[in-house]
Amino acid sequence: MIHNRGNMVYGGDMGDQYAKRLKVVTLERAAHILRMLAHPQRLRLIEILERDQDAAVHALVAETGFPQAVVSQHLNQMRRMGLLVGQREGREMRYSISDPRALSILNCICINSTPDDFE
Repeated sequence: MIHNRGNMVYGGDMGDQYAKRLKVVTLERAAHILRMLAHPQRLRLIEILERDQDAAVHALVAETGFPQAVVSQHLNQMRRMGLLVGQREGREMRYSISDPRALSILNCICINSTPDDFE
């Protein structure tokens, strides 16, 4: 469980006597991930991959209605960052989530949404 006391965030029980600051490198990595996922189309792709575990590019294009070039570009950007892994199966690429922090961010969005925010 994450707790916040003033400007200090730490994991552990509220009874912990000493709060620990996150390392700068950890905060930098988190900011980089947040910037990558700060796009509604990328978040939609993460949402689908979370539900389906993995998916081919053509299936993601069909479900989202986004152009194939746009889907491929987003997937490649997230793969290069290490959020996704791609595996070739014949002529198609299948993608899955490799970094659980992407799911944590999606979960934060979901738990802070109202019922009206869902389709």
